[in-house]
Amino acid sequence: MKILFITHKFYPDIGGIEVNSEVLALGFHKAGHEVRMITWTASSGEREFPFTVIRQPKTAVLFKEHRYADIVFENNPSLRLSWPAMFFNKPIVVALRTWVNRNEGSMAWQDKMKMYWLKRSSAVIAISEAVRERCWPQATVIGNPYRENLFRILSNEPRESDFVFMGRLVPDKGADIALKALQQLSANNSKPYNLTIIGNGPEEANLKTLVETLKLQDQVIFTGSLRGEELVECLNKHKYLLVPSTWEEPFGNVALEGMACGCLPIVSEGGGLPDAVGNAGLIVERGSVNALVEGAQKLFSDPDLEQQLRQAAANHLANHHPNIVSRRYLDIVEKAAKGSK
Repeated sequence: MKILFITHKFYPDIGGIEVNSEVLALGFHKAGHEVRMITWTASSGEREFPFTVIRQPKTAVLFKEHRYADIVFENNPSLRLSWPAMFFNKPIVVALRTWVNRNEGSMAWQDKMKMYWLKRSSAVIAISEAVRERCWPQATVIGNPYRENLFRILSNEPRESDFVFMGRLVPDKGADIALKALQQLSANNSKPYNLTIIGNGPEEANLKTLVETLKLQDQVIFTGSLRGEELVECLNKHKYLLVPSTWEEPFGNVALEGMACGCLPIVSEGGGLPDAVGNAGLIVERGSVNALVEGAQKLFSDPDLEQQLRQAAANHLANHHPNIVSRRYLDIVEKAAKGSK
């Protein structure tokens, strides 16, 4: 089967869609299908892939690829790359990886076009129950995969650090909430808990100022952006992963990646984060410093609960193994392709 794989962004860009596009395209290829990917990411980076990657295609190339394919798979709606499908009677499967609306909940014309596009599709996949319920109730829910060949527990890495935050340093990721919670936890327990902040972004300067205001200079480390083995080694040094997003995340790959490295995730309620951690993480009220403090305190005071959550991680991660997730996607893609014949 010839699959035209559409993703607005791809390697070497960093993000959830980029990672999931790589995992799924590799899974489709390993299953014996011919994958041709088109993306708007210009840079090719240093890595090579066993499938064709066409970057920033011209209109003629877009038409050629759509004509050639047996089926089109859009890893999140990307009308800029998929519009030629209107001229070909090819089945389309669309994966919804984020909300189909603006951040404040309104529907812009682009969102209305995406909803029209979903109506034209043969099948829709949502990455969490929250995305399904809010955006397309008829969608099939398949949670995101994680890169199990990278994110893993390193047996020789001592886990001596307390908390780690991993993500873009922007207001809606809640790094400031993590810092305020760290101060309260340290004061409540008369112990200087530590926090490592992995990532960069426009809020970095403000967060460093907050560290000074809260007098946490000796307890907080900013590593900047980490990738590959360096990121895995850092995660393996920590006991707990904090994901205190104030925005309702559509899913939350960082929770899976931290869990795979042995961190117990403490995440915000709402959106897809509860799906991301399942019964292997602690869920707290979104946007509340006190709730984050109480959640961490609960784990400190109840080792049986912590052990229960940690023991559930293996089964939860198994359901998000790339081979399992890719196969679930392929079942839908193959069914859509057969339905068109």
